[in-house]
Amino acid sequence: MTVRTARRTAQSAGREAATSRWLGWLARGGLAARGVNYMLIGLLAVQIALGAAGQQADSTGALREIARQPGGAVVLWLLAAGFAGLALWRLAEAAYGQAGRRGHTAGKRLQSLGLGIVYGLGCAGTVSFILGTGGHTSGNNRAQDLTARVMTHSGGRWLVILTGTGLFAAGVALAVYGLARKFTRHLAMARTSARTRTAVEFLGIAGNVARGVVFAAAGVFLVAAAASFDPEKAQGLDGTLRKTATTPLGPWLLISVALGLAIFGIYSCCEARWRIVRPG
Repeated sequence: MTVRTARRTAQSAGREAATSRWLGWLARGGLAARGVNYMLIGLLAVQIALGAAGQQADSTGALREIARQPGGAVVLWLLAAGFAGLALWRLAEAAYGQAGRRGHTAGKRLQSLGLGIVYGLGCAGTVSFILGTGGHTSGNNRAQDLTARVMTHSGGRWLVILTGTGLFAAGVALAVYGLARKFTRHLAMARTSARTRTAVEFLGIAGNVARGVVFAAAGVFLVAAAASFDPEKAQGLDGTLRKTATTPLGPWLLISVALGLAIFGIYSCCEARWRIVRPG
């Protein structure tokens, strides 16, 4: 067998695996796991807005809440498997392109690669939490520690500013993605009723806008940390949500954003049902 033939055989096997039914089910399971994660984060944030003490509205807080429940360990392993499924699905898209007319562009492939890495880290963090080898530190502390380390290096402040600017831009893009209903391009809902489509569209708009607000706010805090050379101004998800309660709108803004994140969790479960998950 020549090298070219072997390469074609490997590519064919890879594409067959990427378009297989089992990877599709893994992706759908991962979307449901993401939904559970966001619903818990949103509910924890609502509790914080209502004055609950000791809560932590981020992924670590969500994992702790699950761990406290009967059978929590089993659910945590299912979440880890779900994030692993999401990572594999996105990496398959990076290799073979996303579904849709423009899914094979370099930008779409890079987007899938980035998301694959993010979900892979989410899986690793969940496993680390289960095994007790890490993952218990709050997102705020991790963000502040990492910002402090980066800013000790030459050019570190500019890197933090660029990262914060990127987060802000991503937040704006997410909000536009939701408001423009671009997410509907990835849903196979032609056979569903108009009422169901309208409900899912509402969930997608509200959820993506809420995520966009949180990402943009986190980016602003990161830029502020670099500009003032104060790493403690950097905020993780929990800190970003808490900061919204200090605005003139008070806890009502936090409740609105928190409900939006919970709605995104519900929308993710809808994606688990109707998302087109086969790579292009």
